[in-house]
Order: sequence, then C-alpha cells, then structure tokens
Amino acid sequence: MEGEGIGAARLLPFLAWRRRIDRPTLRADLVAGLIGAVMVLPQGVAYATLAGMPPEYGLYGAMLPAVVGALWGSSWHLVSGPTNATSLMVFATVGALAAPFTPAYVGLVLTLNLMVGLVKLGLGVARLGALVNFISTAVVIGFTAGAGCLIIGAQLHSFFGIAIPQHPNFFHSLSAFATRLGDTDPATLSVGVVTLAAAIASARWLKRVPYMLTAIVAGAVYAWLLERAGIAHVATIGALPSAIPPFSMPELSLRTWQTLAPLALALTVIGLSEAISSARAVALRSGQRIDGNQEFIGQGLANIVGAFTSSYPTSGSFNRTGANLEAGAKTPLAAVFSAGWLVVILLVVAPLATRLPVASMAAVLFVVARGLIDVGAARHVWKTSRGDALSLAITFIATLTIRLEVAILVGVLVSLLVYLNRTTHPELTRVLPDPASPTRRLTRVTRDTRLCPQLDILRVDGSLFFGAVEHLRDEFDAMRRTRHGVRHALVVCSGVNFIDAAGADLLVHEARAMRDAGVTLHLCSLKRPVRDVLDRGGQLAEFGHANIHRTKADALRSIYAELDSSTCEACEIRAFLECRDALPDGRRRGQVLPFA
Repeated sequence: MEGEGIGAARLLPFLAWRRRIDRPTLRADLVAGLIGAVMVLPQGVAYATLAGMPPEYGLYGAMLPAVVGALWGSSWHLVSGPTNATSLMVFATVGALAAPFTPAYVGLVLTLNLMVGLVKLGLGVARLGALVNFISTAVVIGFTAGAGCLIIGAQLHSFFGIAIPQHPNFFHSLSAFATRLGDTDPATLSVGVVTLAAAIASARWLKRVPYMLTAIVAGAVYAWLLERAGIAHVATIGALPSAIPPFSMPELSLRTWQTLAPLALALTVIGLSEAISSARAVALRSGQRIDGNQEFIGQGLANIVGAFTSSYPTSGSFNRTGANLEAGAKTPLAAVFSAGWLVVILLVVAPLATRLPVASMAAVLFVVARGLIDVGAARHVWKTSRGDALSLAITFIATLTIRLEVAILVGVLVSLLVYLNRTTHPELTRVLPDPASPTRRLTRVTRDTRLCPQLDILRVDGSLFFGAVEHLRDEFDAMRRTRHGVRHALVVCSGVNFIDAAGADLLVHEARAMRDAGVTLHLCSLKRPVRDVLDRGGQLAEFGHANIHRTKADALRSIYAELDSSTCEACEIRAFLECRDALPDGRRRGQVLPFA
C-alpha cells in the first residue's frame, strides 16, 4: 500500500499538498489568483506580440498550461505562462522560417510547443533535472541582457510607427530603423511616450498596481482622446476572438520536426532555466524544497497541453511567481484560480482590446527589456571572476549577433570551457606556517619570506586528474628550479578531493625525480578517497609509507628529525616550532605544538 501511495504521488503530485487546503488557504489562494489574473492580462498580450503571435495566444498560455504546470510541478508558488525570454526566443527562431502573425508561423510555433513539451517531459521522466545546472549564472545574465536589447530593437518600429520588416538580429533592426527614422508617425510616438511615462510612474509610485496595466490603460485612453479629437487614428492590436482557448493541432510532419529540432532544444534550455530559477528563488523565501525532475515533468506537460489549446511555448514566470508569493498564495491552487479569474475577466474586457494601441505594447516591452539588463549583476560578476565575466560577455555578444538558439549554446559551451580551464590548472603554491596564527595555519609565502634551507612545503588545491597532469608537472619543475639545496619536500594534499591513475602516477614520477636529485618527497593530509586510490594503484607502497603522513604536524615532526642538525643550529630563520623548541646544544625537545 505504501508503494502504491508513492507511485500515486509521482503520477499525481498534487496529492502531496492536498492536506494543506482549508478555508483560510482557499481564501488566500483566491485573492492571490485574482491578483495574478490582473497582472497577466497585459503581460500575456504584450509577450504574445513580442513572440510574433496574435495577442490572444499569450492569454491562452496563462490558462490551461498554468493549471497543468501548477498541479504537476513541485513548487507551491511557481506560475507558468508566457515569459519575455521564451517569447523573444520564439520570435527570433521561428521568425527566420515564416512571417510572424501569419497562419504558417502560428502552426510552426504550436508544433514547436509540442516538441519542447516532449523534450522537457522526457528529461523529467529520465530524472535529468540536474542538466539545468550547466547553465551558469553568468550565461543567464548575459543572455537576458542581450534579450533585453533584442526586445528594444524589435519594438522600435511599433513605438515610432515606422513600417519596417522585422528582423531577429539586433544590429540589422537598428540599421533598418535608422534608415527610416524620418518616417516616424508623431501620433504613434506620442502614444508610446505617454504609455512609457505612465509605466515608469506607476512602477515608482503605484507599486501595488501592475505597472503594465496602468500603462496600457493610460496609452489606450490617450489614443482614444486623439481619435475623438480628430487628430489621428493610432493602430491597435484588434479584437480578441474568444476568452475560451480553442482546440489547436500542431503539425506532425517529419520534415517540420527535423527543422524545428534544434530550436526545440534551445527553447527547452531557456524555458527550464527560467522555471527552475524562479521556483528556487521563491523556495528560499518559503522554505520549500524543489524537485527539479518534477518541475521538468510539470513544465513539459504544460507545453504539451498548450500545443493543443492555442498556446505558444510557456515557462515559469519569475515576475508572476514572485507576485504570487507576495500576494499570500498558500498552495498551487492560486495558479489554478488565476486561470479561472482570467477567463472571467476576459469575458468582460475582451471587447475593449480593440482600443489597445500597438505603440503601448511596444512601450511596455521597453520597460520589460530594461528590467532584463541587470547592470549591477554584471558588474558583480566582473569583479568576482574574470572567467565568468568572459562567459557573460561572449553570451551577450552572441545573443546580439547570431541566432538565439545558437547563442545560448555558445554561452553554455564557453562556461564549460572556463570551468575545464580552471579544473585543469590546480594551484601549486609554496607555503609556511603563519607565526601569527594560534593554530599555525599554512599561508602563501611572499618575496620577502625567508625559507627553510632544507625543507620546501608546497600545497596543492584542485583535482589531480589526467587533464591537470601536464600543468602540475610544469609547476613542480618551476618550483624545483627556484629552490636549490633542499633535502625534503612536503606536499600538503588537504585541498585535493579527487585523483585518478594519471594523477597518482604524476606523484610517483615527481618522487622519483626528486629522489634522483637527492630530495625526499613527503605527502600529508590525504583525504580518504585519495588515499584509497593511491593504495589500490600501488603508489603508496612505491612512495614509501614512511613518507606518507596523516597531518601536517606529524609530517613536520618526522621530517625535522631527519634534517641536518648543524645546518639547523646555524640557521637564524627558525621557521618552525620545532626549530624554536631546539635546545642551545642542538638537541631537540620531544614535544611540539600541534598543527591545525
């Protein structure tokens, strides 16, 4: 019976939180759902326009896909639906295959939605949720910043009322816009400016009201006044056909699927990255643990359902998820109620959609785009890691210059190369005990540090595997060339978490090379997994068990007993406690202070 319960919970994950539902949570979820529905109304229209889809498709994406994503996901607060990144990705990729807003374009997008859903579902069923971790924060920051620039470039023609062809490349869009700037329509531009000003003012002073809603209403009213005064008629998005999502049928031809396959993979990466990062962000505040594999399944099912209910690809929305938590949502029913409220609201306001100016949509998307360009986060990455900064910069440039599905993969590849470069260059540093530390911690030596003439201490930080062997061999050679006359070398391995056969052979090779030069190589602070590898491979026996020490204190005590006493007596450095505990006649005391 217990096994059946576990199986049911996996097939129907919403059974796991059904006991959390009571009268207070229902009331809280109803209110949060209403706020979410009001918020998604302008977002859905704006994002669908950005994606090159009819406006109603963005609203349909906030209905059944949101319900399925909430019920079959693991997060209590994640809200699925249209997002800026997926919308831009759809436009930038499918726009190269068909003209946006046309039936052919819509058919390709529906098919793409089905393919994305199947890939996500497959990854979740195969329990490959950890794959999204390969997308570094730097890549996400660079991609979203580039996406923000692309959104601005794609909406310039609507904001200024210029008839120019859409192009997914940022610089081509700017070039086409610049050549036609003289054709700007003053009335359309004024509507866009009024909407933009209203959005900025609302975001600053009316934080409890969705700025998109305030901005679009202000733009629509201003455009209506222009028309009533006989000044100008501004283009609008047109009427919404229905509040209920109609059935849709994706194309199932093999040729179409082959064409869309790389786009589906790239969109899957973006969508899952958005959903998982959004779910984890609110989970940190709510104290919930997120099951990445279950989120993959929930998002996959949401896309599959959306493909048959007139929705373009959706994902977890960071903005609406955060707002859902702030609104007091207690269970995923808030997202379910949001979809229901949206249907009710659409039945009332759908006739008013004919008054929504296209320039207002462009202005709202400008504000969205500005929010994607996180200068503070980019500056933090630059200060923290130059490798991550390189990944961010290349991803940003690739997003602006090449196809988006390739750009995100380029970013992932660069971040992996940066990581591989870092792991194949473990740090080998010369260290000495810090006299100011009560535990005598080993610290990096400086140019002015006076070193023991008989003992050299090196510390390795990183994994000793086949990719790092040549780098470490060069580092050991360089270290040997800078020290002459030493009789013992101690390698502190507390920073080594992994070693393979090539790394083990490297240590043996270095021990032999030093032995030929009259130097004895010692190892200390080996972690259990590393020691086991050396033991199984026979390297410990070849090294000599007398040269393998459990701690730094054990190693120094043993090595000090083998040093030339006459050299120690003449030495004024006194680098170690053993040196300072030596008697005037050269005999050593039996006890020394332990090392950390």
